[in-house]
Amino acid sequence: MASYRKTSTGWKVTISQRDSSGKLRQISKNRFPTKNEARQYAAKIEAQKDGVLSAKKDIEFAKYFDYWYEKYKENSVTDSTLRHYHLSSTIIHKYFGTKNLQEINREDYQAFINWYGADHSKETISKVNGHIRACVQNAILDDLISKDFTQRTELKYNNFHALKVDYLNVSEITLLIKTIKQGLNPRFTSQYMILTAIYTGMRLGEIMALTWRDIDFENKTISINKSYDYHSNKVKTTKTTSSYRTIGVNDDLLNCLKQLKANKYNRVFENNRHTVPSSNAVNKRLRLFLKQCNINRQGFHFHSLRHSHVAFLLFQGVELYTISKRLGHSNMMITAKKYAYLIDEYKAKGDKQIEEAMNSLGQFRGQQTRQQLDNKVTFINYK
Repeated sequence: MASYRKTSTGWKVTISQRDSSGKLRQISKNRFPTKNEARQYAAKIEAQKDGVLSAKKDIEFAKYFDYWYEKYKENSVTDSTLRHYHLSSTIIHKYFGTKNLQEINREDYQAFINWYGADHSKETISKVNGHIRACVQNAILDDLISKDFTQRTELKYNNFHALKVDYLNVSEITLLIKTIKQGLNPRFTSQYMILTAIYTGMRLGEIMALTWRDIDFENKTISINKSYDYHSNKVKTTKTTSSYRTIGVNDDLLNCLKQLKANKYNRVFENNRHTVPSSNAVNKRLRLFLKQCNINRQGFHFHSLRHSHVAFLLFQGVELYTISKRLGHSNMMITAKKYAYLIDEYKAKGDKQIEEAMNSLGQFRGQQTRQQLDNKVTFINYK
């Protein structure tokens, strides 16, 4: 049985057929100029015994990747994440071309990793590799291939292309806050968005989506339950289920946000144009404030405020678990990996403190009580 659907690139056909063992098989193909051509293709497949299975096994790797992410990912991920799958597809088409899925082995795949990793960062190559590995696992489940050609391969990448995210130190954050607050005006809501990012570490999309119902002035909390996707111009659910969270905020931020109530809009940061400032707008405003503060940070942008927030919390000795929950990460490993460069800095500081503490142990003279030792020795706990 075949079903047909008109897409932006032509007609798409999905063919369903049970194989000789009774298992239901499906295959899709798109980009047919006319529905009649799609029907002819479907008829050819259906005329063969186990035609769907044979067609699937005779599929190009690039086309199978497209089939996989369109079927299993297209309707279950955010538009932002879907763009990453589109990018992976483009890369696969460029390198593998029309090469058949069954023809690829570990050596071929390692050559691909070496090629793409030569001028891309570890984060980028890891993301593409993750997409491909998930696709290959699906191909194994579909009985298209018997071995996972991505196993036991080594990621190659170029550290020069790694994203270096700068952040502000405590004195710079303090100066930036002071400068912004001097010129607060409810008409220009981007200033308040910057303050919110500094004080909360929220993502830009989460800040853009805030409504007054999300802010509890009495209990001093903000509920983060949605996100604005400025690419599709839609308010959607948060990035992940763990991104749904309620965080504590301070009086200083709440008092600033109260000024925006004078605008009388449901969305907290809606301006007199009935829009929320875009990413370009808030970044432009942020660069202006940094210039006024004589803070020179190459590549510093709005998301860097989230990193600055983490740096400040680490500086204050806040536990990594608490920071992870505040950021909306599903587990501490994500936080540790994402902010490893920051954690390493504070680990080095902690190592120095431990060294000094251990050296002090040999300086005690005479008989001392347990309480005296407890009072003199500082145990440093770093995350």
